[in-house]
Amino acid sequence: MNNKVIPKLLSICILLLVIAGCRKKAWDEFYNRPDSLADPIYAQLNNKGNFKNLLALINKSGYKQVLALGGGYWTLFAPNDEAFDKYFKDKGIEDVSAIDSATARAMVQFCLVYNSFEKSRLDDYQATANNQGWTPSIAFRRTTAYYTGFYKDTGLNNKPITAIASNRNNTPESLTGNYVLGDDNNKYITYFTDDFFNSAGLSASDYNYFYPNSTYTGFNVAEAKVVTKDIPAENGVIHEIDRVISPLQSIDEYIRTKPEYSSFRALLNRMYANNTIQFIYNTDATHRYQVLTGKNDSVFVKAYSPLLSFSPNNENFLKLEENDGQKDCWTMFIPNNAAVDNYVKKVLCEYYPSLDQMPIEIIADFLNAHLFATAVWPSKFAVTRNKFSEPARFDPVTDVFDRKILSNGIVYGTTKVEDADVFSTVYSKAYLNPAYSLMTRLLNATGLRLMIGSSSVPVNVFLISDKAFAAAGYSFNVSKNQYEYTAPGSAATTNGVADKLKRIALTCAFFDPYKSAVDDLSGADIVKSGTAGIEGDFIKFNNNTIVTGGLQDDGKTAIVDSVKTASNGKVYFISDLLTYSERLVGSHIKDLGTASSSEFNYFWQYLSNSYIYNTATTDILGLTGFNTVFVPNNKAIVAAVNDSLLPGTGTVPNMVPNFNPSDPKGKDLVRKFIQFHIIYGHTIVPDGNVSGSFDTYLKDTVGNSVKINVVNTKGALYIRDNSQRPDPKNISRLLMPQSNNLSNRCVIHLVDNYFKYN
Repeated sequence: MNNKVIPKLLSICILLLVIAGCRKKAWDEFYNRPDSLADPIYAQLNNKGNFKNLLALINKSGYKQVLALGGGYWTLFAPNDEAFDKYFKDKGIEDVSAIDSATARAMVQFCLVYNSFEKSRLDDYQATANNQGWTPSIAFRRTTAYYTGFYKDTGLNNKPITAIASNRNNTPESLTGNYVLGDDNNKYITYFTDDFFNSAGLSASDYNYFYPNSTYTGFNVAEAKVVTKDIPAENGVIHEIDRVISPLQSIDEYIRTKPEYSSFRALLNRMYANNTIQFIYNTDATHRYQVLTGKNDSVFVKAYSPLLSFSPNNENFLKLEENDGQKDCWTMFIPNNAAVDNYVKKVLCEYYPSLDQMPIEIIADFLNAHLFATAVWPSKFAVTRNKFSEPARFDPVTDVFDRKILSNGIVYGTTKVEDADVFSTVYSKAYLNPAYSLMTRLLNATGLRLMIGSSSVPVNVFLISDKAFAAAGYSFNVSKNQYEYTAPGSAATTNGVADKLKRIALTCAFFDPYKSAVDDLSGADIVKSGTAGIEGDFIKFNNNTIVTGGLQDDGKTAIVDSVKTASNGKVYFISDLLTYSERLVGSHIKDLGTASSSEFNYFWQYLSNSYIYNTATTDILGLTGFNTVFVPNNKAIVAAVNDSLLPGTGTVPNMVPNFNPSDPKGKDLVRKFIQFHIIYGHTIVPDGNVSGSFDTYLKDTVGNSVKINVVNTKGALYIRDNSQRPDPKNISRLLMPQSNNLSNRCVIHLVDNYFKYN
C-alpha cells in the first residue's frame, strides 16, 4: 500500500472515532437517566432508612423487581417501620418472617395503586364520559393491584365448588351473570382528604365513626395517617403512613365470616327457591384456572340476582364509566339475626307459610331496602336514598353496632331492619297477602303503588280480594299477561278489561282532602276517590256499607269485612268490587224523574222531549267526561217557565210548562236551559272542598262557556247564576236528601231554584 495512503486512512478512522464519540455523548446526555430524577420506589424506600420491614415484605411478595425498576407508574401507601412494630405486636409475631409469601403479596398489592397520584390529585375523579377529564374533589377511592381471584364456595346440595366473584352487577338478559372476562375485579382502597370532605359536607366525626382510635388529619388512608406525602420516585409517588393496612374484604366476603348476619345472608344467598344467587359455569374462567393451577376443577361465577340493587361481590361499582368506582361505592345495612328472624316471621310471612312460597319480588324488596347503591356516610343517613327513594332509617348511635369500610363499600350492622314503606304502608296490606294478588297487580299497573306506598302520603284504601274478583268473573292470565273476564255461568272468556279494572282500583284510594271523610265509615257520606285537582268516581257509605254507581245499578252494596291501620292510613277490606255505572246519565235522570210525583219529573219531561236527548240510547247530546247535573225541582221549573226561560202555556204568573214545544224557539229554550244546568268537567258534592266558577255546557254567541259560581260548604252547595236578579233570587240551594245521586262520572242534584243565563 502506498505510504501516503496509510496516514490518510488512519486520519479518517481517528476522525470517525471522534465523531462517534461525540454523537454517543450527545445521545447519552439526551437519553440517559437525568441526575435530578428520583430513584425508583424500591430504592427510595431503601434510601429513607425507615422502611426496612416494608422492604422485607416487598422482597417476600415478589414485587421487588416491579418496584425497583423505573418502568410503570404507581402510588404506594407505605407503612413505616414504626407502623410495622404496631402491626407485629397486634398480630403477636416477631417480624416479616412470620408472614407467608401469599399474605405478603396481598399486603403489598393492596397498598399499591395503579398510576401515580400526589395528594392534590387523589381526590380528583378521572371522568371518562364526554372527555370531561379531571373533576376536582369528589373522589375518595382508587383501584389497587390486589384482587381475590378464584376461591372455594359452597354450591347446590352443599357441594364444594371453585368460584369466582362476578365483576359486574347482573342484568336480566345475561346468561353469564354479566361476568366480564379479563377484568380481575381489583379491590379499591379508601382514603380521606380535606378537599373531598369539604366537597361532600363531611367532618372528622364521619371518619372517626369508622376509626375511633385514629386521628383525622385531612389526609388519611383507612385507619392510617399520612405522615409524609408526595415522596417522588422514578416510577410513581410514595405516601408514608403510620399504620399497616391489611387487604380489605368485599361486602360478600365480610358477611360470609359473620355468624351474626347469617339470617340476612341466607336471604341474600338463596339457591333453591326464589333464588337470589346462582353459580354459573364459565368456560373461559375454567380454562384460565386450569392453566394457572394445573387442576381440572370447573369454575363457576357467583352471580347475584338482577333484582338486587347491586352485587355485593362486585368490586367495580357501576362501571358506567371506566373509573366511576373512584367517586362512589355500595352501602349495605345488615340487621342482626334476631331482627331479621322476627321481621320475617311477623311481617313478610304473616300470610305465607315460608319464604319459598312468596313472590321473589318481596324478598328482593326487603333486601333492596337495605342496599344503597351509593356511599351512605354516618352524618348523611337522613338524606341518602335507596332505590325506593327512602333514607336510611337508623340512628347511627343507637341502632348500629358494627361499622366497616370495605373494599367495595360500607357496611353497617344494625339491631333493627330498615322500616321500608313497601312493608309498612297501606300498600303492604295487599302486597304481602296472597289473597289480594290481583289487587296488588292493579295497584302496580295504575301507578297507585307509588303514592299509597309512600309513608309521607296520607291515604285510606279499600282492598278487594281475589275471591271477590273471581266471583265477578275477573282474573289475570299470567301466561298471556292479560286481564280476563268470564261472565258468571258462561265458559266464554274475553280480555280487554284492563281499563275497567284499573278504574275500579282507582276508586279504592282516597287521598287528601278526601281521606278524612273515610277515616270512619260508621256514619254516612258521599266521597270522591283520588286526590285534589283530579276527577274521580264517587262512593257513598252508610254504616260500613258502600255504594258506587255500578253497585247501585245492580242493586248491591259492598260490606266492610275488616279494617287495619298502616303507617300512612287505614285499609278497609271489602266484600265486592267498587264498580262504576256504565249507564248513560240520561238513563239515571229518567229513573229519578219518571214518577209523576217526583221532584225531578218536570225537568225529565223537558229533557225527554228535547232534541238533545236520544230516546233510544238515553244519551244527552254532547255530554262527555265528568259532569254535575243540577235539576231544579218542579216548583223552580214552573218559575222558569214564567220567567220565559222555558216554553209554557197561559199567562204570567200562571203559566204552566209546555214539555214538548213544536216551534224552534221553544225547542232551543229547552236546550239552553238544560245545558246551563250541567257543569262540564267537574263533579261537585257538598263536601266543602271544591268552590269557584265553573263552565257549563251552554255557549254564548262567540262560543265561550257560560259559567256559574259554586260555594261549597260541608253539607250544602250554593249556586249563583249570571243574572242580574237580586239576592237571593239568583242563588240556588241543594235539596237534601234528594241530591247526591250517582251516575256515570256524574252526580245529579236537586236544587230549589233555576239558573238564569241572561
